[in-house]
Amino acid sequence: MKKTIAMAALALAVSIGSISCKKKVSDAELQTQATTVVTANPNASVEVKDGTAHLSGTFADQASKDNMIASLKAIPGVKDVMDMSTIAAPVVVETVSAVDPMVQKKVTDAVKDFPSVKVEVVNGELTLTGNVSQAQAKQIKMSVDALKAGKVNYNYTVK
Repeated sequence: MKKTIAMAALALAVSIGSISCKKKVSDAELQTQATTVVTANPNASVEVKDGTAHLSGTFADQASKDNMIASLKAIPGVKDVMDMSTIAAPVVVETVSAVDPMVQKKVTDAVKDFPSVKVEVVNGELTLTGNVSQAQAKQIKMSVDALKAGKVNYNYTVK
């Protein structure tokens, strides 16, 4: 009886010991896995210390940054991700109109008696749109041509 109890106790101790001896992943192994994940963004880098991944660098937008953090957290053995990265400032492209604003104002003033006609700059060219009658179309064309506004697209509908 004593032998049976001793054997059961020994078996219990061995099974508890084997369950609690979970293999710990080294920082070097985590660094390799994390670096592989981060290579998706050439402007980012990661360093793993004590199971925590420290993410730095620049991301194009918040979504790509969040995806990278989620990917790092998904690596087995990574306890946490410290985010030290930034979002790149958006590139602002300033468009300069090929049409002089003064010319556009003069043309707008010339067609002010025709509320259905709009004066816009489309693809760098002055463009008139809207609905006009045959007589109005002639009058608008003569008024605008007298201003010597350069190339003007008359894209209005004559009814």
